[in-house]
Amino acid sequence: MNFIAMDFETANREKHSAVSIALAVVRDNQVVDKFYSLIKPETSFSAYNTAIHGLNAQDVTDAPKFPEVWQKISPFFTENKLVIAHNATFDNGILKGTLEYYGIEEPHYLLLDTVRTSRKVFPNFENHKLNTVAGNLGITLNHHHNALDDAVAAANILIYEAEHFGVEVLKPYVKNK
Repeated sequence: MNFIAMDFETANREKHSAVSIALAVVRDNQVVDKFYSLIKPETSFSAYNTAIHGLNAQDVTDAPKFPEVWQKISPFFTENKLVIAHNATFDNGILKGTLEYYGIEEPHYLLLDTVRTSRKVFPNFENHKLNTVAGNLGITLNHHHNALDDAVAAANILIYEAEHFGVEVLKPYVKNK
């Protein structure tokens, strides 16, 4: 499979509060490249979110704002490209909300949620959180809620699912965005 795994961390609950993004590029079922960037959001930080991922306003003082980061990563979000995330509703919502906030046209791509695929192929797992699924599959997740570690883990979950259950089982979960 060829796809991009994405993960965002946010400053608060606002849909444009991206504070970090990571992409894991997968070609032929191998993670071949990674991208990570802090992002300086135009919003405040909540103590709740900072407690989850450990990032605060001081950490992103010199970070680029989202439009600058988007210039680097937008080629990964093109027609018929598969983009995946673990809890894609959240990550895709942050991408969409941040693009809208900055008046950037939303791209069209294919989206797959590994929470949904994991529920299908691993119905007996205690839950389908990223750290639980990764742990049950023996996939390394060094720092949960670090965008890069989370993106790589999500990529490896989909690779595992494709290799053990086949791509046909996963196809019904691909949506146009």
